[in-house]
Amino acid sequence: MEFLHKSVLLDEVIENMNIKKEGVYVDGTLGGAGHSYEICKRLGEGGGLVGIDQDKDAIEAATRRLEPFSDKVFIVRSNYCQMKEVLRSLGIEKVDGILLDLGVSSYQLDNGERGFSYMHDGPLDMRMDDRQKKTAKDIVNQYSELELSRMIWDYGEDKCAKSIARHIVQARAEKPIETTYELVEIIKKSIPMKMQKNGGHPAKRTFQAIRIELNQELEVLRKSINDMIDCLEFGGRLEIITFHSLEDRIVKQMFKTAERPCVCPPELPVCVCGRQSKGKVITRKPILPSEEEMEENSRAKSAKLRVFEKGTQWQHINEV
Repeated sequence: MEFLHKSVLLDEVIENMNIKKEGVYVDGTLGGAGHSYEICKRLGEGGGLVGIDQDKDAIEAATRRLEPFSDKVFIVRSNYCQMKEVLRSLGIEKVDGILLDLGVSSYQLDNGERGFSYMHDGPLDMRMDDRQKKTAKDIVNQYSELELSRMIWDYGEDKCAKSIARHIVQARAEKPIETTYELVEIIKKSIPMKMQKNGGHPAKRTFQAIRIELNQELEVLRKSINDMIDCLEFGGRLEIITFHSLEDRIVKQMFKTAERPCVCPPELPVCVCGRQSKGKVITRKPILPSEEEMEENSRAKSAKLRVFEKGTQWQHINEV
């Protein structure tokens, strides 16, 4: 199956990256290289791009797509949380821009064998990196009822989390749950028909929760943002595209903290904590897809882009 993925907010990403011909950029979620291709088109002599992805299929597809820019591109199979180490291994100290597109690719969703989608039957897998041993099947069949309930509520925000967890435990007592469609049928039995009619596909939230838990998506994001800002040159920008409220909340809060890190009590007349700003938030409100893009690509509807710019050297010197 061909690795297809329509890049979301493509024009907005390029516009806000402030690409310099001689700059060095990182795409931390390379995917099908849609964003990276457009970045590479704008690079000149001395410019370069580092593409990182943990999915081997994405690595293969991106390598083919970026072949015209092979003299400017370094592609590494890794998780973006290892970005500092990846850059160090390439002899790169600082970069001019970093992009994360946290959406699951169309290829991953449409390929039933990957197990990401409730719309296609396949094994309960959901691994972003197939070198990882643990799969969605292990979570569904081994987590306790309480662990399942908490996971579905915390990461899927599903009001029927307790009922879904209970039905999963009851079903697996008879036989292991092995496929996506088996799990979908169990979830459907757990949710009142009235709620199913008004709340979209009944399995959407549970599948999201399992995927986030398996791949530790929120923890990886939370632990990586400050490191990525540290990897930027002064004036460099970090752009992050999110697709659900849990991700967006983390990005919004961490960007705000990076901009205004003071933790002093508000009643103090001056700051005494000594924490320094890392830069400024460019997007006070997230950038959303246009009506035209949402009509052309339904998967863009929930996308939000936030941008952070590392403080200039002049600002840094004055803060010190």
